[in-house]
Amino acid sequence: MRFLPYLRRVVVTIWAGSLWTVGYLVAPVLFATLPKRSLAGSIAGNMFRAETWLSIVCGVILLGLLALPVRDAVRAEADSVRAEWLRTRKVLVGVVLAMLACTLIGYFGLQPAIAAIRDAAGPGGLQDAAMRERFGLLHALSSGLYLLQSLLALLLVWKAK
Repeated sequence: MRFLPYLRRVVVTIWAGSLWTVGYLVAPVLFATLPKRSLAGSIAGNMFRAETWLSIVCGVILLGLLALPVRDAVRAEADSVRAEWLRTRKVLVGVVLAMLACTLIGYFGLQPAIAAIRDAAGPGGLQDAAMRERFGLLHALSSGLYLLQSLLALLLVWKAK
């Protein structure tokens, strides 16, 4: 099972790369180039939805790969290397769980509330100041979670072996 470290790195690369690409390249370009913010928001929402499901799949795969016995991950290595891998694995599992928590809270907790406000506003947009303020707060929380997940992805890339 010498290919496991490479497989973990591929999954980490896909996950981190997709997070960074959608959040910090695709979404800003959509809002900068499309004439209607509502259209940009709709497309970005679809991209973030796809990103959510990719995050869930990558997280579950990584947890599965990290759950494999240590003897398969570090076969015939010295005890010190094995102990280091156990410590690293514990950190990786914690990071993956934290990233999954960010994904689940953002998608299943905050996004439905944001969508409800947008739907309640109707085609005229967020005219009501209270609605606009609540939308802004929820959007800021969602963006903050996404930033946290992106930073955790950096740690995941750094620690993945």
